[in-house]
Amino acid sequence: MASGQMSRAEALARSDCRHACHVMLYSDTKSRLFGRNSMRHIILMQMRFDGLLGFPGGMVNPQTETLEEGLSRELLEELGVAISVSVDDHVESRILPPSFPSSSSGSNLVLHFYVKKIEEDKIKEVERAAVCTAKDHGQEVLGMVRVPLYLLKRGAGGLSCFLSQSFIGNARLQLVSALLRLNLLAPRDVHRALTHSLRMQRQTTEDLRAALALTEA
Repeated sequence: MASGQMSRAEALARSDCRHACHVMLYSDTKSRLFGRNSMRHIILMQMRFDGLLGFPGGMVNPQTETLEEGLSRELLEELGVAISVSVDDHVESRILPPSFPSSSSGSNLVLHFYVKKIEEDKIKEVERAAVCTAKDHGQEVLGMVRVPLYLLKRGAGGLSCFLSQSFIGNARLQLVSALLRLNLLAPRDVHRALTHSLRMQRQTTEDLRAALALTEA
């Protein structure tokens, strides 16, 4: 197993850990960008209150609810629509050490990741409800976003730009792993996107240094 990864049962046996559950909701689609670039799939993520990208979900308490019950509860609060998540949707459980940036409380945190395929109409319902009726909209969640599953400008745009953004915890790794696991995008295209993302990160670092210099002038 990858570093920190464990089975669902092993994770639940860790009484010294806090638990958080998140889910990747996705659907198939026949829509095209600009009428020519096939979208193929819609994947939902969200902009969090702290400006980081992540998947919907949150903290759960296995002592009072199942992981799936807790995740469904969080989804209703963040998305404004009820979505049932089952054990069959579980993909992985991974422990983050106290030193990891997402473990600000100083205790071990176990991240449980789920992937659920739903119809495109349901995806659109979630997007509407997340803005209009979700309890946490504008507070813990600033909005839903679709992952651009295409490459533009010789591979430099679309997914490349998206992956170069800042993600919470291991959400970027969860996204990339899901793309490969479900064959939602060809591995060569994922590789190209990540390669261009690294170049963008270097340019971003230079831009941030230039902006910082303005404050020191």
